[in-house]
Amino acid sequence: MDTLPLNASGTEVADKPRWSIAQVEALYDLPFNDLVYRAHGVHREHFDANAVQLSTLLSVKTGGCPEDCGYCPQAARYDTGVANEETLPLDRVVAAARLAKESGATRFCMGAAWRGPKQRDLERVVEMVKAVRALGLETCATLGLLKEGQAEQLRAAGLDYYNHNLDTAPEFYGEIITTRTQDDRLDTLERVRAAGIHVCCGGIVGMGETRRTRATLIAQLANLDPQPESVPINNLVQVAGTPLEGTDPLDPLEFVRTIACARITMPRAMVRLSAGRQEMNDGIQALCFFAGANSIFYGEKLLTTGNPDVERDRALFARLGLRPMSSE
Repeated sequence: MDTLPLNASGTEVADKPRWSIAQVEALYDLPFNDLVYRAHGVHREHFDANAVQLSTLLSVKTGGCPEDCGYCPQAARYDTGVANEETLPLDRVVAAARLAKESGATRFCMGAAWRGPKQRDLERVVEMVKAVRALGLETCATLGLLKEGQAEQLRAAGLDYYNHNLDTAPEFYGEIITTRTQDDRLDTLERVRAAGIHVCCGGIVGMGETRRTRATLIAQLANLDPQPESVPINNLVQVAGTPLEGTDPLDPLEFVRTIACARITMPRAMVRLSAGRQEMNDGIQALCFFAGANSIFYGEKLLTTGNPDVERDRALFARLGLRPMSSE
């Protein structure tokens, strides 16, 4: 039976369950009703089934990234119409965070289009983290690869979560990104854990991968030790000018299956319905919530791509009887 290491060093922990690729594939292969029913049961064991965490994501440094991620409009090498902008000033970040809180968000995420932050960049982010936390919001940052000592600086500033996705399964990774390896990502996750920061780590589906690739990604995430506290599941948003433009879209019900598999294998994680929600109808979103998604990005924009606006989300929540989660 196929297995994966529990963490980047390959260390096994005997008293913790493992998920093999074959086991996750078997979940995917269940009849849809059986899979979603099982996932919903797991969700109810660990969470209020009608509460959803609201997070807001702000791009504090947009465009000009040197990486070649095939899905990303911020890569400098692709002609996508995304300009290389300067880092936002502190007052604009604080104003955006204040507005997010007034709109009901409890977590504020700051993203920057860097391979990794230079020290002068990190110092500016540290000030942002302190200021956002002073508003009473949870803080999250996604800044790329971290060097030794940088995670500790973020932790000292009060950073609650660091987002660094695995993106896809190891065997498919090189088809999407060549400028960094997945081991580079795992090294950053280890630094984040060692510094005492919670991990937000997920992936992207709909990039032309197979179901087995999706199962491998879910198994890899579930076998991280410890499991991520937040797991964003992104559906590819195709952007003109990126290499993945024109990829056959993923069947929406296959996306729901992915949410269900994430919930079953990572029962205590916040499973976030992330990028791609703009293209989902209300019925598919409702199925995702039933299957165990209990976190969303809330607001009109995700870094550089669209997101359902606040009023649409409020209307959908009212129709489904969902309410914002006050705290985790």
